[in-house]
Amino acid sequence: MRFILRLAPVLLFAVIFSCQPSEEQTEITSPNGQLKVLFHLQKGIPYYSVTYRGETFIADSRLGFELKDQPALTGDFKLVSVNQSVANQTWTQPWGEQNEIQNSYEASTIALEEKSGSKRKLNIEFRVFNDGIGFRYEFPKQEALTQFIITNELTEFALAKKFTAWWIPAYLKEGDIEMDSEFLFRKDSVQALQEVVHTPLTMQSGDSLYISIHEAALMDYAAMALSHTQDQTLKADLVPWANGNLVEAVAPLKTPWRTIQVATQPGDLITSYLILNLNEPNQLADVSWVTPGKYNGMWWGMHMQAYTWHQGPKHGATTKNVKDLIDFASTHKLSGVLVEGWNDGWQGNWPVDGDFNFTQAYSDYDLPQLANYAKSRNVGLIAHHETGGNISNYETQMEDAFKLLQQHNIHSLKTGYVNKRPAGEYHHSQFMVRHYQKVLETAARYQVMLDVHEPVKDTGLRRTFPNMMTREGGRGTEYEAWSIGNPPSHTTTLPFTRGLAGPFDYTPGIFNLQFDATQKFKVHTTLAKQLALYVVIYSPLYMAADLPKYYEGQPAFKFIEDVPTDWETTRVLNAAIGEYITTIRKDRHSNDWYLGSITNEEPREFNIELDFLTPEKKYKAEIYMDGAGAHFSTNPLPVEIIVTEVDATTVLPIKLSAGGGTAIRFYEMN
Repeated sequence: MRFILRLAPVLLFAVIFSCQPSEEQTEITSPNGQLKVLFHLQKGIPYYSVTYRGETFIADSRLGFELKDQPALTGDFKLVSVNQSVANQTWTQPWGEQNEIQNSYEASTIALEEKSGSKRKLNIEFRVFNDGIGFRYEFPKQEALTQFIITNELTEFALAKKFTAWWIPAYLKEGDIEMDSEFLFRKDSVQALQEVVHTPLTMQSGDSLYISIHEAALMDYAAMALSHTQDQTLKADLVPWANGNLVEAVAPLKTPWRTIQVATQPGDLITSYLILNLNEPNQLADVSWVTPGKYNGMWWGMHMQAYTWHQGPKHGATTKNVKDLIDFASTHKLSGVLVEGWNDGWQGNWPVDGDFNFTQAYSDYDLPQLANYAKSRNVGLIAHHETGGNISNYETQMEDAFKLLQQHNIHSLKTGYVNKRPAGEYHHSQFMVRHYQKVLETAARYQVMLDVHEPVKDTGLRRTFPNMMTREGGRGTEYEAWSIGNPPSHTTTLPFTRGLAGPFDYTPGIFNLQFDATQKFKVHTTLAKQLALYVVIYSPLYMAADLPKYYEGQPAFKFIEDVPTDWETTRVLNAAIGEYITTIRKDRHSNDWYLGSITNEEPREFNIELDFLTPEKKYKAEIYMDGAGAHFSTNPLPVEIIVTEVDATTVLPIKLSAGGGTAIRFYEMN
């Protein structure tokens, strides 16, 4: 209830008014006047274009739909009316990377109607912010269009400038062993894109224009990928059902928002909250049970083959092993313990079968005893539901599974869908979007926070359902365990690509970086960079992913103990996509600031101005930096810890080794 009460007083104004269309076109301008959208009809066909600071970067781009067994909704339109509005609001996140978020925009809802035939209606709503635009379609309730199937969304993004894109493919190729979304990003000109690509799609033109195309508020609709149709034009490519349909719809219907974030420097994309602003406010009322935090578990040990998910000689989820993890978490200020492999079903041929039982624990895992023990140590258990992509099996058991969590006071859950095509469908199809939403709303009823692996992509629903905490949907640390790994440039690309969608469960904190004597597999960072990732890559639930034995006696672990996961504010001090980034965040519950700076394969030096600190206050800076001779490939472990006195006038030099990083905690001196 605290969230709702704080929201109401900060609504500054919202005004709605109507106007008659002029020459079948209308213009919408951002509050600061720098971003403009022009909508117009050309021979009855709807188009939009976008200018920024007087220059067009989205040329005339087509809008509309093709429908199954019906005429297309793409032409013969007349402009009936334009309802305009302006809003200037501030709202508070119950948790997040930014406490107070400004939501200011100018908007127009454009009503269209076919001139002939059945005279079907289609509305298009635009909202123009200082940092980008969002638009969506609305199918009003009408006799001429009730139930229908979308076979093609014609939305275009006709780029008017030459752009370079950082991208990953949206669909798996035959024989490809990698999971959906879990690819290394590639960098190409937009003209060179040959595959359908995922969003967010981040692009750069020159040195002063950065844009990212994505979507917001994805519910009961297919996720949008992008196909390169011609020259510099990208087009919406909706992820299909197995039967080939894209969206099975019933009017009235509002689609997800199509979003274009705009910035003059890459760091400003990270601190744009346009995606969140286009989602509806919190629907859960009391969210006092939603609590960010840090946790541990045996997940990395399973990837190291020290433990197994299934029962046997090396079974990880035993009562004894989990008690040991609870003790470690309690001692080191971690709030939770993730338990994977606790339930019956792992011994089968998963993920082909995915025949898991979500209420039956293995015989060597005493859930009631462990729930009570965790409570006595002030630690929460984090449950795990791996579905193997067997959706019907999971949905049949879902209510009983969440009742079991409620019975044992478990408020956190990691879900998984390790299957290329769950139930024969893509992870991002309307079928799966509906399933993920069902799980999210069920979890909310039982007061359970979610960390979703193999998810549908993030589109900001955490604003509406704050129990949607974090998710995978990208190539994380696990790939360091059994593949070529993630090169140092990967983590300097993620904040500007996958990270723009929302929190990412990347699972850093590996201290045993050269775990394989053959050197075939290793983590491609320095130890100091592992610490810096807790600041650079945002997640409200963060894992201390390594085994406890590698943390014991290691002074650098203190940073993981100290670093928060809930922030007052976030800023990016310097950045170049795929090269380096320096991020600062202020703790929401103290006056402490934290800095994380990371680099790709190139060593770097920066002079950091500390003018973000409170003037005339003295701070201690606890600096965790790459030690002498540190190198991500040949010598990743050296870390030097320095404590020095600083204030807002200090210019602090930092030095990053190849593939390295620096992590700093700033706290006020008494």
